[in-house]
This record gives sequence, structure tokens and C-alpha cells, in this order.
Amino acid sequence: QVQLGESGGGLGQPGGSLRLSCGASGCTVSRSGMNWFRQAPGKERELVAAIRSTGGAINYAESVKGRFTISRDNAKNTLYLQMNSLKPEDTAVYYCHAETGRLRYWGQGTQVTVSS
Repeated sequence: QVQLGESGGGLGQPGGSLRLSCGASGCTVSRSGMNWFRQAPGKERELVAAIRSTGGAINYAESVKGRFTISRDNAKNTLYLQMNSLKPEDTAVYYCHAETGRLRYWGQGTQVTVSS
């Protein structure tokens, strides 16, 4: 059974940084398409960053390009999202998402609030 567990959320200052982690069990992050999504109150869930299993191609939403970095530690089987230059509009619940073949898995989400 695949389980994804996010951590690292919390309160961040505008202009500050936070790093989210997603520990995976039951799947191998290096062989899965791994994504970070977020959902703000009253808005649809949106893709923030993605890293492909084959070749490791990375994509970002325009709103976070140059500020967020997705990465993975294969030895720890963990996915990360480094978030710099935080803005109030980054406030949302952030979800880790894995694609293994035709199957899709979600973590429980972690709240990120950006406020002074």
C-alpha cells in the first residue's frame, strides 16, 4: 500500500522560506512521477511543481517559477519542495502526489500560511 506523508508546513513570513517534505512508502520516488499540488480556500487544486520519473524533467506553475524548487532524495525516498520568496498568495494546503503506472496517490496535505 502506497502512503505519502507531508511535513514542513506552517507559518511563513512574506519573503521568507519554507521546505516541504514528502516521505513515501510503498512506492519509489525515483521511479514515479512526483508532484506537488496546492489548494487555497475557495479555489481549485492546482499543480505547483512536477518531476518526471524518466529523465527527471521538471515543470513549475508560472506563479512559482524562480521561487520554488522541487527535488527528490532517492536514498531517503523523499520528495521536497523548497519555497523561497514566499508571498501571501502562496497560502494553501500543499499535497504530495505520486503517479505509478496508472495509479495515483495523494498525501493528506500540509497547511502553509504566509503572513506577517
